[in-house]
Amino acid sequence: MLREIPSSQGQDKLPLIVWILAQASHGDLCGGLYSWAHVLLPLVGSYKSCSRQSMGLILQFVEIILSNPDARTILVNGAVREGESLIPPCSFEILVRLTFPAPAARVKSTKRFEAVYPLLKEVALAPGGNAVGHIFTFSLKLAGEEGNPGLAKEAAAIAIRCVTENVDCFKEWDILYKENLEASVALLRKLGDEWKDHSPELLSSSPYHALTVNRTLNSFRLKNETSITGGGAHCSLYKEADKSCKLISRRLSRGSGGLNMPHIALLFLTAAAGAALALLFPLVWVSFFL
Repeated sequence: MLREIPSSQGQDKLPLIVWILAQASHGDLCGGLYSWAHVLLPLVGSYKSCSRQSMGLILQFVEIILSNPDARTILVNGAVREGESLIPPCSFEILVRLTFPAPAARVKSTKRFEAVYPLLKEVALAPGGNAVGHIFTFSLKLAGEEGNPGLAKEAAAIAIRCVTENVDCFKEWDILYKENLEASVALLRKLGDEWKDHSPELLSSSPYHALTVNRTLNSFRLKNETSITGGGAHCSLYKEADKSCKLISRRLSRGSGGLNMPHIALLFLTAAAGAALALLFPLVWVSFFL
């Protein structure tokens, strides 16, 4: 209701809003963080110039929540309520930008955001929510941020975590690839350099993961080849991206734990043949296993 009532908007109403939210979430850390992320943090982005006092109130609210000795356990375990994250992607993006401003834009409150950021990031990226695709989208765009290497580096790390924990993000990446070329180059390079760290998570869960990654890399390489052949201003970026794609593809073909792409293909063919046999010859299929 606070977000919808016009009379409750404005920095002059902030002390009252904070007081109301503090009473409503008393003894409920998840409720308190939900209120902070959904109501208070967006105010920092909506106000053209958030005063030092307002910023202090907003930070103090979340600092009190995180000071609870059991905050990590409670918030991470309760990070998702009925499929909705305590920290939605739009608020997480605001948090990332506030924690990693350009060097010239650092202020006193930056250190306070840096102190609360690790746990809030853990909550925002906790498994079980349905927001990982949105988080990947904004982190991919921020990974190409020019003039702010700290923000770009953190955004790239978030994007890599998204694709390794949810392989379907590779499909989203394929859609966003060309319009976020510089960021994609950085991510591919990082994924190639850190392949040993991420390959077990990408390849060990199911053959579908490896096939999705391989299909996306092939799509990237087709885009690269088309753009390189046509020339243009971004030709060098596509060449660099293609180099990383080839490196990852070679490592992917070796598989993980002895499971390589031919083996994966064989598994799919075997499963398909088995399904067809079960439909056509159910008695034979049952007797085979008996």
